[in-house]
Amino acid sequence: MLLSRYNDIELECGLDESGAGTAFGPVVASAVIMPTDWFHPLLNDSKKVNEKNRIILFEEIKKFAIEWSISEVSAQEIDDINILQARFEAMNKAVMQLARKPEHLIVDGNKFNNKTGIIHTCIVKGDAKYTSIAAASILAKVYRDELMTKMGAFYNNWNIAKHKGYLTKEHIKLISEYGISDQHRKTFLKNYI
Repeated sequence: MLLSRYNDIELECGLDESGAGTAFGPVVASAVIMPTDWFHPLLNDSKKVNEKNRIILFEEIKKFAIEWSISEVSAQEIDDINILQARFEAMNKAVMQLARKPEHLIVDGNKFNNKTGIIHTCIVKGDAKYTSIAAASILAKVYRDELMTKMGAFYNNWNIAKHKGYLTKEHIKLISEYGISDQHRKTFLKNYI
């Protein structure tokens, strides 16, 4: 059962990202403030929710959230600053896009380079513990998967819509055949190019 709050603060904001481990496209982060009393039986860490239910949750979270936002950091910027810093940058951007300033941030993971000026707490496996982090994981995952499907139409040599940019055997094979695109993360592909 997910907990609604880490602290007894109304504007507590959950942060999570999607796509950190892929070799193609941006990393996507989401910041979400959910009402204290909001509950959905399907909500969990996005990796534990099937695609159909993630899409249902995506709409429910956007409908009921006090505040939500989604941000991206590009493949080129990931190569420039590294994936860890890009994850932090995407999360910082997501917080700064919120119309109302949160009072506290709860962040999935064990570290965060916080540039927001807002107090934060890092929570390992937080997306399986707290409603707002789980909600952020759903928004980031669904948004990024849909983005990969759209980008797949332009980068169809690599079948991006199928594997969403992860380095599957098929993706590695297609890279060996077609090389890399401008959306591939070169720092992730040193062994393949």
